[in-house]
Amino acid sequence: MRPDQEIIQHWIEPNSRVLDLGCGDGSLLAHLTATKNVKGIGLEIDDDKIQSCVERGINVIDQDLDDGLGNFQPDSFDTVLLAQTLQALSHPDRLIDEMLSIGKRGIVTFPNFGNWKSRLYLSSKGRMPVSKFMPHSWYNTPNIHFCTVRDFDALCAEKNIRVLERTVVDLKHEGSWSMRLLPNLLGEIAIYHIARG
Repeated sequence: MRPDQEIIQHWIEPNSRVLDLGCGDGSLLAHLTATKNVKGIGLEIDDDKIQSCVERGINVIDQDLDDGLGNFQPDSFDTVLLAQTLQALSHPDRLIDEMLSIGKRGIVTFPNFGNWKSRLYLSSKGRMPVSKFMPHSWYNTPNIHFCTVRDFDALCAEKNIRVLERTVVDLKHEGSWSMRLLPNLLGEIAIYHIARG
């Protein structure tokens, strides 16, 4: 599992129903199934990752998240996950609405483009940041909506979404008191546990 997945697994109840949007190779759902007996489904569009899910025994649906979640009934899941995918969606605000319609709670993680490293890179070089964490140039990046902690807080307030828990961490997925004090400036990855207001 990725380190952000290590963090969010603690917010998922045993024996719950979980939908993982952009589930990748299914490693998180496999872990949750083995350790928490969740009943999980993953959505993925990459054929190789879908094959990995199938090999792991994960229920996976080939589905583009930009097409929405209309094929699921309201309150079908206890938790809907959207990990490191928010910034690659055409309409992330709509998908969050749908997440909280079909699930009681949501977990969203995304790179915080407001952190000091991105700001310094942009101000000193005058170009969009390229790093180990964001290795793509502006013209070939899958990230089409750059979001900050403040942006996501504002979206939650606008949509009357309750933030149950929020943490920000660095690229090693470690937090600190200073990141809690200045999450938008110091956090590199934001991790939110949300519910309908």
